[in-house]
Amino acid sequence: MPHILVTNDDGIRAPGLRALADAMKSIAKVTVVAPNRERSAAAQSLTLRQPIYCDEFAEGEYAIDGTPADAMILAFHMLLDDKPDLVVSGINRGGNMGENVYYSGTVGAAMEAAINRVPAIAVSVAGRQKDFDYAPAARFTRALAPLIMKEGLPPGVLLNVNVPQPWNGAVRFTRQSSKITRNLLKPGMDPRGRRYYWLHEQQLVDGIEPDTDMAAINDGAISITPLVLDHTHTASLNHLSHWAKLLEESAKG
Repeated sequence: MPHILVTNDDGIRAPGLRALADAMKSIAKVTVVAPNRERSAAAQSLTLRQPIYCDEFAEGEYAIDGTPADAMILAFHMLLDDKPDLVVSGINRGGNMGENVYYSGTVGAAMEAAINRVPAIAVSVAGRQKDFDYAPAARFTRALAPLIMKEGLPPGVLLNVNVPQPWNGAVRFTRQSSKITRNLLKPGMDPRGRRYYWLHEQQLVDGIEPDTDMAAINDGAISITPLVLDHTHTASLNHLSHWAKLLEESAKG
């Protein structure tokens, strides 16, 4: 039986993770290693200046006092005897598209898995509703996971999956949108007279490219975006290589 490792950034008690873990149990052995509380927007950050506590939450489930990436490192190097066949991160409460991919702890956990050469997917429900229905995303992930374990993914590639609410049944393979939100800062003053800024965002609705994740979600379709770990821009390597001699000469003074 295959082994699937489930994680998230909303915390081990989050309903999205519970729906995901329950769905995966019908097709694989499941281990859950996740933060003990919400760590949204943690990206791929690590805990370096304090210990990382690990508590057994239930049989086969571990709550980590750290980030989603911390959880993956502990899972791979301390908690599991062997690497899992697949890591599934989610189901996140809210979409992870456009520039949000860079900040997402859900995606960050999947990236940490890919760095450790384990196939990985990040799954999110995209919607602005107060109450999220995780069942469609859980069912879709249950269909996607065996396909990945059978066909595999290219080295250094993970899948970022966004499921609209509601979903019309369509599935698209998309590219990542360019910036889809506007950062907003609301200033204020605490009772001690110290100034603060409350960060939030406003979704942009214009200029969404038709082949992107956001366009698919707007049309009610599931978006699957392959993301790659290697951020090197090969064309610029060739284009900028002549700078090397100029810099060497300039640096000599």
